[in-house]
Amino acid sequence: MDQHLEVFVKVVEKENFSKAAEELHMTQPAVSQYIRTLEESIGTRLLERSNKYVRLNKAGEIVYHHAKEILALYTKMQSLVDDLSNKASGPIAIGASYTFGEYILPHIIARMQVQYPLISPSIKIQNTKEIIELVKMHQLDIGIIEGFFKENTLNSEVVSEDKMVIVAPPGHHLLTEKREKSISDLAEETWILREEGSGTREAADNLFRMYDFTPKKIMEFGSIQLIKESVEAGLGISLLSHWAIEKELVNGYIRMIDVKGLPFKRHFSILTHTSYQTKALKTLIETLKGYLASEVIQTIK
Repeated sequence: MDQHLEVFVKVVEKENFSKAAEELHMTQPAVSQYIRTLEESIGTRLLERSNKYVRLNKAGEIVYHHAKEILALYTKMQSLVDDLSNKASGPIAIGASYTFGEYILPHIIARMQVQYPLISPSIKIQNTKEIIELVKMHQLDIGIIEGFFKENTLNSEVVSEDKMVIVAPPGHHLLTEKREKSISDLAEETWILREEGSGTREAADNLFRMYDFTPKKIMEFGSIQLIKESVEAGLGISLLSHWAIEKELVNGYIRMIDVKGLPFKRHFSILTHTSYQTKALKTLIETLKGYLASEVIQTIK
């Protein structure tokens, strides 16, 4: 039945029988037969078909959602069996929020691939809220998020501290003024922030609550890179992780505003399921912790 689910998922994602057949290296009639057999076993139609499209109906949405979980669990089961006799190898699905995923994770993967080339990582970058949901649905083996995870449905472990600073374009009036600045001095500024559900946005909202003010104007952008470019262009100021701005600071594209009470600190956490972990996943976690520890030591030096 797992192959029937695999064919069904592929048809749904390709929205086309012939494209699914091509990717699965099957004939189109064979794909159609798999779908018919699955629908007969479920007891209802799952797809609405026409000459132009293939779409899920309500029953199909339910089956698709659970089929993804079942296939993910099947893959994990096979990996666990392989682990009994083999070295760390095989696929590992990694999810990370934007700051960690774009500025830290590539270095960790590069280090792991040198030592463990048989591990095949795939990476998905989403905001913190979406990463949590994907781990819960078994679409990811591990999630790396900004902040804390407060539920008990997953294993959660803090792995690093993240220092966040306020950045502005060179020449900003708060950079040229010699007096000591406080958070209240920033209330009248335009703040460029991530969208709701982002860990970076949550950190900014926590900062505002801590100092009891709401910025006069907020602009929401969907990526950290866009925020950095916008700050550089003079659109406003922002609160960003020190991990994300290293190159811009070195090149002088943006600068940090020295504000009393900062840097604002948050944490990175890893999320995994409570079930037994594969060797590949354990290896990733060990490599991740080792990399973060070495970076902390370098910072101290």
